[in-house]
Amino acid sequence: MIERIAILGTGLLGTSAGLALRAAGFRGSITGWNRGAEGAQTALTMGAVDALATDPLQAARESQVVLLAVPIYATLDWMEKLAGVLGPEHLVTDVGSTKRQISEAAGRLFNRLDRAAFLPGHPMAGKERSGAALADAALFRGAVWLFTDDPAAERSPRAAALVKAWRQWVVAMGSKTIDLEPARHDELVAWVSHLPQFVATALSAVLEEEVGDAPELKDVGGRGLREMTRLGASPYSMWRDIAHTNTEAVQAALETLEQRLAHLRENLRTPELRDEFEKANRFRRE
Repeated sequence: MIERIAILGTGLLGTSAGLALRAAGFRGSITGWNRGAEGAQTALTMGAVDALATDPLQAARESQVVLLAVPIYATLDWMEKLAGVLGPEHLVTDVGSTKRQISEAAGRLFNRLDRAAFLPGHPMAGKERSGAALADAALFRGAVWLFTDDPAAERSPRAAALVKAWRQWVVAMGSKTIDLEPARHDELVAWVSHLPQFVATALSAVLEEEVGDAPELKDVGGRGLREMTRLGASPYSMWRDIAHTNTEAVQAALETLEQRLAHLRENLRTPELRDEFEKANRFRRE
């Protein structure tokens, strides 16, 4: 059913998607485009795409499925551009980490009988560093790929078939799919994805200030430190958009954690500390 795919944004996720599609047996054409020429060329060299587009809008028109693998605000910009040039024979989908604004734009710009379909998506997969060179065909294997589809969306038969086919390819890439309401999605990922990132960022930043110049740090800091600060290497360019588009949910999660840390600080010598460890152990066991 799907024979032509355009990937706009050949960074870590876009290039990994191309590699994963090939590994899953996709035999159609994959055209790539990236704002930076180096990332696009890397994707081409790795075999994630067959050709590079000089005109991304033209590449989108000539495809059946357009995968937007760019930061959230760039995704919203592309949605505005694509809505006017694509038709009911097209599907646009994305990999953005927040979904409320993207889902709202999808309802406004797409998903009508005379327009392209839009399927908001979010693979819960990635690495702390970005870039096409780090792409991996197995990145989505065993991961959850979230969708915030609109059950009231009106789609042409061709667009509806593309939505079904894309979901099948996501499963073929090794992912489990789950559908969530956009608000629930953003609330949930604030806890399980965004909060860990900001905790790692804060911890890494404070360590840099307090002991970053200690010559013994590399020897004294063991596996626990490496695991806790791994996400501290994540790029601001990606997380800025997440912070701006999921501010309230992230603030609520951070405030709750601040209260918990204060509780720990105040109970370092009381049985309450044991209770906290028991709760933490229970969460890890479950």
